Amino acid sequence: MRVDAVAENLLAWYDVHRRRLPWRAEAGAAAPDPYRVWLSEVMLQQTTVAAVKPYFERFTTRWPTVNDLAAADESEVMTAWAGLGYYARARNLIACARAVARDHRGRFPDSEAGLRTLPGIGDYSAAAIAAIAFGQRAVVIDANVERVCSRFFAFGQPLPQARAALRTAVDRITPDARAGDFAQAMMDLGSGICTARAPQCLLCPLSGGCAARSAGNPEAYPVKAAKRTKPQRRGTAFWIERGNHVWLVRRPAKGLLGGMRALPSGPWIDIDPGLAGAPMGGAWRDAGTVAHVFTHFALDLRVMAASCREEIGDGEWWPIERIEEAGLPTLFARAAACAIATRRPMER
Repeated sequence: MRVDAVAENLLAWYDVHRRRLPWRAEAGAAAPDPYRVWLSEVMLQQTTVAAVKPYFERFTTRWPTVNDLAAADESEVMTAWAGLGYYARARNLIACARAVARDHRGRFPDSEAGLRTLPGIGDYSAAAIAAIAFGQRAVVIDANVERVCSRFFAFGQPLPQARAALRTAVDRITPDARAGDFAQAMMDLGSGICTARAPQCLLCPLSGGCAARSAGNPEAYPVKAAKRTKPQRRGTAFWIERGNHVWLVRRPAKGLLGGMRALPSGPWIDIDPGLAGAPMGGAWRDAGTVAHVFTHFALDLRVMAASCREEIGDGEWWPIERIEEAGLPTLFARAAACAIATRRPMER
């Protein structure tokens, strides 16, 4: 398949089969709003489209412009983000919105170089926003594009070592015109046709030139380096009740789950920390253990529960019946569910 035919075939397929997503402009419509493109790209990092859609709708309803988001209370944004994971993205989201409002009069830079100066925008996001929102020619490579092109060119070198060569290959087939549509077409192809398992090669507009399909082993690509075993850590979270309320705290602004409401917890270390870090003494009962996997380690979080009649320190008493409104990150929402499920009759 000729190099120029790759874009030609893919864009023809995309014009018919493109996904309708709330952050995309309709075919033939005006260019998409850079704010919506940027917001979607931040949310979609390491997250699925299905998970992002309701969050995107809530964010754009509550904060319809970048200036609205820049003026928002940080704790409200973090609460709205709860459950979407990778919370550093939410902190960067606020910092970026404020930088655009303060330094760029509420308008996103229209070049990759300009976009990379903003908090939380790296090479991929800058390329995606420049191409999709501003029509700039840019080489956009996400996990879907990696998979499609690793198969199309049959890259035998494992990722991430092959990424430099892969970028050069994607650069060769990226057209000067409709670069944003080309990037989104690659994403749609990887999401719906050239999937990680059971790719539907008979439906693929690039199958005629795909080296992996010709070899009969598309699922062998992309070649991945052997995974390293993640370190195992242990910790304890404390469920403290007073009446029909539970004690919640704000985690430090910097660090894992920074700025989020959470149950108080002790250190997360290699051995069982027991009650280290407990905000009070008392008769603690074991309410179960939650297993959770972060990017760099796995955690077993034991939940210990107790009752209290006095003030504890910095934090807030939250109604237990409204715990779902607290915006707890997934780890602590699951810990709270354990505690609630094991409450004694007198505590109910």
